[in-house]
Amino acid sequence: MGKGETQGMNAVQMATGVALGGLLALGVELILLLLGAAAVSRGILKDSAAPQLTAAACVLGCFAGGLLACARWKSRRLLGGLAAGAVCYLLILAVGLLMGDGFTPGAQMLVELAGCLCGGAVAGGVSGRK
Repeated sequence: MGKGETQGMNAVQMATGVALGGLLALGVELILLLLGAAAVSRGILKDSAAPQLTAAACVLGCFAGGLLACARWKSRRLLGGLAAGAVCYLLILAVGLLMGDGFTPGAQMLVELAGCLCGGAVAGGVSGRK
């Protein structure tokens, strides 16, 4: 196997890791948000805690997805974690555009972007080299 074929396989493996990491991050985030909604409906949390709950779900979801993405990257794991966080944010944005009335930028979008990127970056930072 030549050097070009190895690099091509690595690129495919990296892209697959980022895509799977983004999907896992979205899944974990949705589960956490579902648990948070249940806590709000039972009176455990107040309605005003929704922005903090959303930010925490973004960070934890992208941390899990970033770990999966970094497991498939041989080098530059921080970049892999950030990419998984970016994919998760783009998926959140796409779902929001499909389910909502349109694009309404606001402070909560920036909080979600920062949470996704920070969760992915932390995953890339703690995954280290093997």
